[in-house]
Amino acid sequence: MRIVSPQLDVVRVERVWSAGGVVQIAARTRELPVGCPDCAGVSARVHSRYVRTLADLAVGGRPVLIRLSVRRLFCDNSRCGRRTFAEQVDELTVRYQRRTPLLQHLVEMAAVLLAGRGGARLLQIVNAPLSRTSVLFHLMRMPLPPAATPRVLGVDDFALYADVYGTLLVDADTRLPLTLWAGRDSAQLAAWLREHPGVEIVCRDGSLQYRQGINDGAPDATQVSDRFHLWQGLSKRVADIAAAHRGCLPAAAPEPEPPAPALPASDVLDTPARRHAKQLFEAVHAVTDSGRSLNAAARELHLDWRTVRKYARAATWQDCVRRPRPHQPTALDPYLDYLQQRWAEGEHTAKVLHQELLAKGYRGHYQRVKTAVAPLRRGLPIDTPRERPPSPRTVARWITTAPPRRGLHTIERLDRLLAHCPELNTAHTLVRDFAAMLDTQDAAPLSNWLDGLTTSRLAPMASLAKAIREDLPAVEQGITTPFNSGVNEGRITDLKLQKRIMAGRAGVPLLRHRIVLMAHLRRRFP
Repeated sequence: MRIVSPQLDVVRVERVWSAGGVVQIAARTRELPVGCPDCAGVSARVHSRYVRTLADLAVGGRPVLIRLSVRRLFCDNSRCGRRTFAEQVDELTVRYQRRTPLLQHLVEMAAVLLAGRGGARLLQIVNAPLSRTSVLFHLMRMPLPPAATPRVLGVDDFALYADVYGTLLVDADTRLPLTLWAGRDSAQLAAWLREHPGVEIVCRDGSLQYRQGINDGAPDATQVSDRFHLWQGLSKRVADIAAAHRGCLPAAAPEPEPPAPALPASDVLDTPARRHAKQLFEAVHAVTDSGRSLNAAARELHLDWRTVRKYARAATWQDCVRRPRPHQPTALDPYLDYLQQRWAEGEHTAKVLHQELLAKGYRGHYQRVKTAVAPLRRGLPIDTPRERPPSPRTVARWITTAPPRRGLHTIERLDRLLAHCPELNTAHTLVRDFAAMLDTQDAAPLSNWLDGLTTSRLAPMASLAKAIREDLPAVEQGITTPFNSGVNEGRITDLKLQKRIMAGRAGVPLLRHRIVLMAHLRRRFP
């Protein structure tokens, strides 16, 4: 019977048979003395016997049921309050449980790794069917490992849903999550720190609530403001400055090429849309120039009053014509010169041109090549791409990226922009000075740098200087010490993944059980 279940070696197997696709095993315990669970006194005096039905791991794709006859024994210790007790078989039975420890372990691991529906599907595959609610029930019954007081504690928030946030605590030394709860107020954090005295270092972001909670719960702990959040706050300020100077952003684009010569008037009017726009323009102005109102003109011309307003406000009819959208940069742009050359050489088949571009490294679709050469069939040049001005977020990314990691194209555009906009040039200088402090882990220039933020006449930078001065000791620790919230960010990424796997319906207790238990499970089975 070792093949069926090694745990059956400690009992006497009487019969094994298959019925209805289920392997059934009849067994009984051996006549051995057993200790009382209360007083540990050994007894062999039998009170009675009864049969326990235990589900075990499937064998050969078929479920297994063990019908185990166990004894109820008398406790002969007169000082023990228990008169009788049922014997338990090590590694085979657990009190009040209808599964063997091996199968129960499988159920619990499926619950930890896959939660309700996923765990139920896996158990169905291995012939140990359970409903999703039963899987979650067994998960919530599992005890959480005791939360030892960490030396270095990481504190960070995460989004539960919409505008509701939670707090995650991580042991930065062992990299294991300790607990999590809904909300990010200072009272909960302070209460946890009082219950776990001995925390020496706390890594956090710039949250005022966390700062106050640490001051209340662990006033002797050293607070470290995370470098990632400091850099993120600086990047947001740079984006605000770029948004405030949006008019300077077109300077990053190269000088436009000289416009093509204007077409003759006969060619300009040679489209139905242009002729229609000119007729509407003349009709609307014929009515509105005589002093009639826009509504009166709309009723007379049978037009919407918004259309009448559009044409009445236009100085010329050309202003009312919809202008074509500028060509957006695409993956085909580096090959436009080659297309022009091959067309001049006499190759006018888009399919052949597409095959040639594939051989040169192009990975786009044939339809894009066909659209690109369409103007050539009408005797017009290929529409060359026009570079659009960068967005404020793009400019912030350029400025905060280390110079060695910038591409040549980015360097050229950024140099043109900084030469045109002194405010962004100032912001770029301040960012690079702060980056130098982080690289060298030297907070000595911080005071002068904060003065530079205040005197830069940039409102976002001045507000950042005020916020850093209010949290100056923690910021200095964040610059000079190796401690950071990187472990927190990794755990929060995993937390969000598990929350989304459960379709966002997981409550905080269930989420806490899964995150904590899964981290310890990964430590056991890397």
